Amino acid sequence: MTAPPSLAAAPWLAAAETRRLFAALVRDGDEARVVGGAVRDALLGLPVTGDLDVATTAAPDVVTARATAAGLKVVPTGIEHGTVTVIVDGRPFEVTTLRHDVETDGRRAKVAFGSDWAADARRRDFTINALSVDPDGTVHDPVGGYADVLARRVRFIGDAQARIREDYLRILRFFRFHARFGGGEPDRAGLVAAMRLRAGLARLSAERVAAEMRRLLVAPGAAATVATMSDTGLLQPVLGGVALIGRFARFTALAAGHAPAAPALVLAALAARLPEDVDRLAARLKLAKAERARMAAAVDAAADIARGDASPAADRRRAWRHGREGARDGLLIAWAEAGEAADAGAWTGRLALVEGFAPRFPVAGRDLTARGVAPGPELGRILAALEARWIASDFRLDRAALLAETPMPTAPPTP
Repeated sequence: MTAPPSLAAAPWLAAAETRRLFAALVRDGDEARVVGGAVRDALLGLPVTGDLDVATTAAPDVVTARATAAGLKVVPTGIEHGTVTVIVDGRPFEVTTLRHDVETDGRRAKVAFGSDWAADARRRDFTINALSVDPDGTVHDPVGGYADVLARRVRFIGDAQARIREDYLRILRFFRFHARFGGGEPDRAGLVAAMRLRAGLARLSAERVAAEMRRLLVAPGAAATVATMSDTGLLQPVLGGVALIGRFARFTALAAGHAPAAPALVLAALAARLPEDVDRLAARLKLAKAERARMAAAVDAAADIARGDASPAADRRRAWRHGREGARDGLLIAWAEAGEAADAGAWTGRLALVEGFAPRFPVAGRDLTARGVAPGPELGRILAALEARWIASDFRLDRAALLAETPMPTAPPTP
C-alpha cells in the first residue's frame, strides 16, 4: 500500500499561527494533529481554504488552560462535544479532544473523551476524512483513506449501514462528497446502504437537509450524482416532487460559463417549472426569503421567455421587468429546457444582451413635482405612464422627450 507523502511543506501547516497552537498543546505527553478536510484537500492537490480542524489527546479543560496560558483566546463553541475554538493571531482553529461514541440515535451522538487516535478515526464518516497530520508533516492513515484519495473514491469507514444509522445525514453527505471529490460511479457498498436506509432521511430537520443540498448541487459532479440519486429513489423524498434530470444536466453545463454557482438558481433548474414548485421547495427545505425570491424570479422569467418573442427588444424588456439577474437566470433555464438542439450562438447572444443591459429610467418624481404635479396617486400614475412610454420606445426616449409629454396641471381659476 502506498504511504501518504509528507505535508511538512504545506503552507497552512508551517504557518506561524499553526505552529504557535501546536506549541501550546503538544506537551506533557499530549499530541495534536490537523485532521479532516485540510489533509484530504492537500493530498488531492486542492487549495486548502477555511479554518483548520485540530484533534488532540488533551481534555477540553486542559486545552483551555494551556491555550489561555499561551496568551490565546478560547471560545467554548462545542464544549459538550469536546470542542473549543482557539484564536491565534486572529485565526480560528477548532480544537476537539479525541472521542468515541457511547450512544447514537441517527441524528446526534453521546461521546466520551479518549486518547486513541484509531478509535477517533473510526467514528468519522468517510475514509478520506479520517486522515490526520502531525506537526512534523507525517500523515497518519488508520483506515486506508489515502488509497481512496488516489482512487477518488468516497467510502464509508467500516460498515456503511452502521455509519449511516449513526447519523442519517450521512446519506446526503455521501452523495455530496462524491459529487465534490469522487470519480466514476459511487462506491457500491455506500450506495446500497443509502438505498436501504433512505427512510431515515425523514428524521432529519429541513435545515440540515437544505444545508447539504446547497453544497451538493453546486459541486463539480452534481449532474451525474443527482441522476444517480433520482434513479435510486433517494432524490424525490428530499425534493417532495419530481426532478428535471435532463434539464438539470444541461443547465449545469451551461451555467459553468455564464453564472455563479448560486444554490437557489441551481435548485430551480433541478426541480421548479411553476410557482407552485417554488413554494413547495421553499417550504420543504425552509429556504431563506432571498433564496425563494431568486427561485421565483428565475421561474417567472423562464416562463416569460418560453412564451415566444425572442427579439432583442423583447429581451431588453425582460431585463427591465425581471432585472438583469432574473432575466439571465431565466434565459439559462429556458436554454436548458430547449434541449440539445438549441442554437448555442443565439442563446449566448441573448445572454450577452441582458447581462450588458443596464438602463436607468430618466425621470424621477422630483421632475414632476418641479412642474407642479402634487405628490400622491396622480404623480404615481403619470410616472407609470411615462415608464410605459419609455419601454415602448425600446428605452430610447430621454428625460427631455418624456417630460415634454407630461401633462401640466391646470392652474386653478382666479377667484
